[in-house]
Amino acid sequence: MRGCRKVVAGVAMAGLLGTIAAPAAAAGEQDPLGGALDRLVQAGFPGGLAYLRAGERVRYATAGVAELRTGEPVRPGQRFRIASNTKAFVATVLLQLVGEGELSLADSVERWLPGTVRGEGYDASKITVRQLLNHTSGIHDPRDPHFFDPYLKDENWGYVYTPDEVIRQSLLDPPDDKPGYTNTGYLLLGKIIERVTGNDVRDEISARILRPLGLKDTYFPLTDPHIRGPHLHGYDFGLRDMSVFSPSYDWTAGAMVSTVDDLAAFHRALFEGDLLEPEQQRLLKELAPGGHYALGVERGSVDCPSGERTIWGNTGGGPGYTSMSFTTEDGSRQLVFVLTQFDLAADQAGRLPWQAVPTPLLEAGLCS
Repeated sequence: MRGCRKVVAGVAMAGLLGTIAAPAAAAGEQDPLGGALDRLVQAGFPGGLAYLRAGERVRYATAGVAELRTGEPVRPGQRFRIASNTKAFVATVLLQLVGEGELSLADSVERWLPGTVRGEGYDASKITVRQLLNHTSGIHDPRDPHFFDPYLKDENWGYVYTPDEVIRQSLLDPPDDKPGYTNTGYLLLGKIIERVTGNDVRDEISARILRPLGLKDTYFPLTDPHIRGPHLHGYDFGLRDMSVFSPSYDWTAGAMVSTVDDLAAFHRALFEGDLLEPEQQRLLKELAPGGHYALGVERGSVDCPSGERTIWGNTGGGPGYTSMSFTTEDGSRQLVFVLTQFDLAADQAGRLPWQAVPTPLLEAGLCS
């Protein structure tokens, strides 16, 4: 459903996890990464999986179960919904098109989607592609408190929202005076990619990223609420299985499904410059003024014993799943993890104060 607002170990961040307090690390712990994941499961998460790359050495940590009903163990190859990690895939395609001269970051939304952004306070001729990418457009997500009723009230978890309907409902209220994180902006980017290329955005992501990188366990469902193949089951705070859930409302903002290995391979290729030309690679990390969002990725930091380390990547939270994928500035260490719990109702009610729960994972994975 969303990415978190800040990724700084030990500092409060807006909204992915619930009020879960993880026990402190044990002194002299031999496996800090595995220990941190174990403690998160002890604190209430049904399951967790972490991928860690240090140089060229890769290892995994698992904890809990992949499904509460059967007790199936967590395994590295299991898929999960990556939520807002999807945004980096979309931004990569967009930046490739910029590098090919097909459009410019300074182009207006009106140029590519005439008549789409209309409503009190909106001027689509002054909203740029760059602003959609870095969350400074002022466009927000639907504010109707009943928007999620088909899921949360009727429990129709296969309900389909089209991107056009989500965009329409988002524009019923005036733009934000202080622009912030928005999924709707990325729905507009998906439509721009389709307008520029004449192709389904899913085909563009597949042709430009998934197939070249061999990401065979990653795919982009449109309306299918089921996760194909072996997968982790995700849960809400009441431990209801939320694995069957329509991704339609999130589309290019967060509908993709992947594994920790595929997500790690994608981010490594992205940050090592394998997917973008040098100028677009520079633009990828160009931060919005006063913010930590760049063009499809976000910058954070981890407080390590040796000092603060800058990290780059994405976060994601949506029904049943919370995930992060981050790489150190120098590319020497990379951590991807998923925790099998996220509560959409609590998120919508503003009851997801971020505790420093993943801090031990970030420190164990990215500090050494």
